[in-house]
Formats: sequence, C-alpha cells, structure tokens
Amino acid sequence: MTSARAQVAVAFVPARSGSERVPGKNVRALAGHPLLAYAIETALQSGVFARVVVSTDSQEIAEIARWYGAEVPFLRPAEYATA
Repeated sequence: MTSARAQVAVAFVPARSGSERVPGKNVRALAGHPLLAYAIETALQSGVFARVVVSTDSQEIAEIARWYGAEVPFLRPAEYATA
C-alpha cells in the first residue's frame, strides 16, 4: 500500500560555533564564501531537499545560513552544542 502523502526530504546541517582545532571554521572564507555556505548551496542545488535547516548555537552562523537560503528556526542552547 502506498501513502497518499508525498514524502519530503529535509537537509539538516549542524553548525556549532565552538570548534577547538579550527576556531570559527564554519564562518571562515574559502574562495570567497563561508565554509557553511557550501553545504547549504549543495543541498539547495541538489534538487533533492524541500528544505535546508541549519541547527546552530551562534547568531553569526544563523545570519550567514539565512543569507544563503537556509532556515534557522531557533538557536539551540549551548549545552546541546558540544563536541
């Protein structure tokens, strides 16, 4: 039996601010764009995902994610943003 509802795929991109080995790696520029932008752009351009959602504890990362077309429904609490 098949479902009458269409299945929807959502890309989930975790991006925390507290990298120890490479501080600020998600916002560092690579060829003119923040590293995070490449994950978002790839997901959006794939045509596979209906939505791209970024989970982060950082306002800066959230702003970048939104600029590149991702959704950031909320900032996650710091206690859930550990390595």
